[in-house]
Amino acid sequence: MDGERRDGRRRDGRRGERRGGGVVTHVIVEPSPALPLVSVVVAFRSGSAHDPVGREGLGRITARMLRRGAEGWSSEKIEQTIDLLGGELGVDVSPSASTVHFEVIRRSLDPFVDLASTLLARPSFDEAELARLKREAEAELIESRDSDGTLCARAFRRTLFAGHPYGRRVAGCIPALRAIERADVVSFYGAHYARENAIVTISGDVDVEEGHAIAERLLSGLPVGASVPDPVQPPPRRPGRRLVFVDKPERTQTQMIVGGLGTHPNDPDHVALLVANTAFGGTFTSRLMQEVRAKRGWSYGASSRVGFDRQRDAFTMWTAPKASDASACLALKLELLHTLRKDGITKDELSFVKKYLVRSHAFEVDTARKRAYQKLEAALYDLPEGYHDKQLEQIEGVTLDEANAAIRERLSEDDLVVSVVGTFSQIGDAVAKSVPRLLETQVDPFDLE
Repeated sequence: MDGERRDGRRRDGRRGERRGGGVVTHVIVEPSPALPLVSVVVAFRSGSAHDPVGREGLGRITARMLRRGAEGWSSEKIEQTIDLLGGELGVDVSPSASTVHFEVIRRSLDPFVDLASTLLARPSFDEAELARLKREAEAELIESRDSDGTLCARAFRRTLFAGHPYGRRVAGCIPALRAIERADVVSFYGAHYARENAIVTISGDVDVEEGHAIAERLLSGLPVGASVPDPVQPPPRRPGRRLVFVDKPERTQTQMIVGGLGTHPNDPDHVALLVANTAFGGTFTSRLMQEVRAKRGWSYGASSRVGFDRQRDAFTMWTAPKASDASACLALKLELLHTLRKDGITKDELSFVKKYLVRSHAFEVDTARKRAYQKLEAALYDLPEGYHDKQLEQIEGVTLDEANAAIRERLSEDDLVVSVVGTFSQIGDAVAKSVPRLLETQVDPFDLE
């Protein structure tokens, strides 16, 4: 029944551009009557990469302020109404996008759309609410220092993408948050929250025509504007091996990330690298997990990942060994990376992961919301035509030579960042000595930001 309405009319999902009031609205609709729920995402092609220097975190603050008051709506009334209608509403910001998303039971859809359209088009940006939000955001940054995993990931990106927008924290830093004023929020909102910069994705218990009508209602109060160009340039490769050690007292366990620049969806060997990485560190039975956890018991988890954005993102290997095993674990990871580049993955590994990826694909498209998000992701990140639709075919077509060539081409063992959270006085020297050809060691306090 997924393709048809209960009254017999077709419910085919589609992505298109409709003209409403002389304005092109980018809309994705993925219908499904399976449950009486509707999920909506209003995404703007602007994120933290647009934050001015000295105002890092502005994009995230602006998005969060949408829920803190609008014309005729106090923040308390907004929260009460969301609960009363049985819905959920949230905002997310990444370097490349700002999204407002909500899910609501079908019978409450109309009043929820009215609320969301008001929040999007007529936010009040109340001074008192802004001051309260800034205090909350600062407290969240301080609280995040308790998460060693967060500190490790932050130090890694700060070092790998030094001087680049991808190296800046989406949530900002305390001095930048304190510097943000209402005029900054109003300016960011005015520059980026426009119809032509938006993509609306609707999934669930709606048909295509209704979905387009909902999108028009949601964006009707926004100015036409224009699609905002991405200011981000391709990140440069930083030569050499660099260690950034986040010094935190009394750590008996470490967090450790090793990696460098990875892949881009437009690379001809992008899918081949995704497949190869799955064999290396993408499953519970992967090589990295077997060597680190199963054979040596040095870390409960061990994984590798290749991320993507509009520009080239990072390749990372993650482990969390206890402090006494940190230097040996790091040396092993570097050795495994060397062997991976030298010898590649095996025929058996390739066969296994291709079957794994093909069989698990069903769980990536088993709901209308997941299918809609794939289409939104393709639009937001300028993915190649058919990136998701053709991925199964591309995965099955990857050869062993292609997978291993992608490893050698995209993954460097010379230009690396090693990020470690631990107590430097206890293990710092041993960790540094376990990295041959180390160009630079930087020790940062855990409360640096």
